[in-house]
Amino acid sequence: MLANRGGGISAKQFYGKELVMMSAKFLSRQFFGSLAVIFGLSVVLGVLPKGTLAQPTPGASPMKIGVIGSGNIGSAVGTLWVKAGHQVLFSSRHPENLKQLVDGLGPLARAGTVDEALSFGDVVFIGVPYGAYPQIAKDYGKQFAGKIVLDAGNAVLARDGEIGKQARESGVALTSAKLFAGARIVRAFNILSSRKVSSLSNRPEPRLAIPIAGDDAQALKIASRLVRDAGFDPVEVGSLQRSKLFEQGGPLYGAEMSAQEMREKLKTLP
Repeated sequence: MLANRGGGISAKQFYGKELVMMSAKFLSRQFFGSLAVIFGLSVVLGVLPKGTLAQPTPGASPMKIGVIGSGNIGSAVGTLWVKAGHQVLFSSRHPENLKQLVDGLGPLARAGTVDEALSFGDVVFIGVPYGAYPQIAKDYGKQFAGKIVLDAGNAVLARDGEIGKQARESGVALTSAKLFAGARIVRAFNILSSRKVSSLSNRPEPRLAIPIAGDDAQALKIASRLVRDAGFDPVEVGSLQRSKLFEQGGPLYGAEMSAQEMREKLKTLP
């Protein structure tokens, strides 16, 4: 016999309209309750489609982002931005090789040349080996002028030759600013591997911190938004000069900490 808060159901209720109404309510509660449980378990167990939790900044319009270098870090960060609702043009010297990447991301993603990425993007993300920077600057330097540029490059001495040595001595950010004169450069997304960027994005609170640095206040504001949209919390470290704190060998390089922890760490650094 069905039961409710008042006890057993009478024969009259059993055959009357009251039972029909009560049964409908009971089944409705059971149905939606089950859906809630299933959804909750899906979130906990991580079986919802990848990127479900990625959300654009509330009230802000989607942006157009040109990614220069669509290898490991470029494809990882660009994918997070697509899932947050931004339009992303992934570029390469061989854009036909990016077909699988963009087809898997849907209509917000496209592939093209470096020239097309620079023309397309309100913001440009650089994710190529630092040794390629001088050639990019030589070929496309004028198109960088006035652009907000998120620079994720790291200077690796064994890989990047003379420009890598210069960047290690003068600082990557200042070397990039010299190469791309007139660009509004913000250092960002250089402290973690592409694998960690993908796996640690949108983790449960507190989210992982990404340090950023730049000399242009508006560019820093845009960069902060894009860091959040990628599933991290931005921490402004200061000027381009101060970005040395999170270059390779710096105290914040490779750091996996919350924004609060990173701000506390910064208080102890010169």
